[in-house]
Amino acid sequence: MRKLFRKIRQKRFNYKSLVEILIYKKNLLHNLNEFKKLNSAVGVAPVLKSNAYGHGLVEIAKILDSENISFLVVDSFYEAMILRNEGIKSKILIIGYSLEENILNSKLRDTAFTIGSLEQLKNISKNLKTKTKFHIKFDTGMHRNGILPKEIEKAIVLIKNNKNIFIEGICSHFADADGDDSDFTTNQIEKWNNLVEIWKKNFPETIYYHISATAGSLFADSINANLMRLGIGLYGINTGLDDRLNLKPVLEMKSVISLIKNIKKGDKVGYNTSFTAEKDMKIATIPVGYYEGVDRRLSNNGFLKIQNSFCFITGAVSMNITTIDITNIEQVSVGDEIIVISSNSNDENSIIKIAKKCKTIPYEILVHIPERLKRVVAD
Repeated sequence: MRKLFRKIRQKRFNYKSLVEILIYKKNLLHNLNEFKKLNSAVGVAPVLKSNAYGHGLVEIAKILDSENISFLVVDSFYEAMILRNEGIKSKILIIGYSLEENILNSKLRDTAFTIGSLEQLKNISKNLKTKTKFHIKFDTGMHRNGILPKEIEKAIVLIKNNKNIFIEGICSHFADADGDDSDFTTNQIEKWNNLVEIWKKNFPETIYYHISATAGSLFADSINANLMRLGIGLYGINTGLDDRLNLKPVLEMKSVISLIKNIKKGDKVGYNTSFTAEKDMKIATIPVGYYEGVDRRLSNNGFLKIQNSFCFITGAVSMNITTIDITNIEQVSVGDEIIVISSNSNDENSIIKIAKKCKTIPYEILVHIPERLKRVVAD
């Protein structure tokens, strides 16, 4: 019945969008296989939190649902509900914090919750009445969520006191795996490996042991684990990785030229008149702005791409409009395609280069692309 309603909804609201997000399926699967080749003995759990890093939670899940993966990782109970409502069959791990009432009342099938503190474990142990799967998160140095190594014996006792708690896995998280100095990561690995040895003696039935995210995958040989959580690297963004991985960006944003005009030397462009033409120019407006994910820090700083040329952003990026210099583009018309974010890592408007211009990380640029923008899965 849900499938029927989805088809009716898609037909009823079929439209041509001004802004389109292309998701390249072949690039996503290519990246997944690159990491599998890196360490074939370790399973892979793709991370789809925060709208799959801006790529589209449901779209990415549907691509991966038929692949050989251990489970999908989301941040929240809400994200897990969306996937189940959309017919996703893969196992799910909710790695973020979950309210106790949602854990106790959950009807989601094949879904595990993460326990991130001793206090949370105490409450679960006290109140859980039905068999439920969990992953225990340990704090090996990040000092955000996680049970401290010195609390492991208390955790073991609490779990053994409630037979409804099934620990499907234990996990932790690297704080600086992509940093220049590996000492901190090495120290975390040592703490983790000690925890795993203690855990296996008490709970040999535990299935998954995972600490590595994308950057941490390069330390796999020294880690006592059988799974990697694959986040930003899955989407083709190479942060802190070496040339062993040939990653391909999965996302591309396209729009169209909505207006073309000629301006004179000395004319101002945009809010606060932050751009002044140094010569007669031809400019174009594009119906995308910081609401659509064109970072405001690209004002008088970034580029959009048209006909294999990179056009400078003139003036301030507005909420829904960006203006570019097209003086050197000879044949150009209203309605012509513009690549706002390129899927070519070498382009001036790739996610990596946009992040550098904005003095931030690629994650921030990606997750600020609003969910309402239409994602189209392409080969």
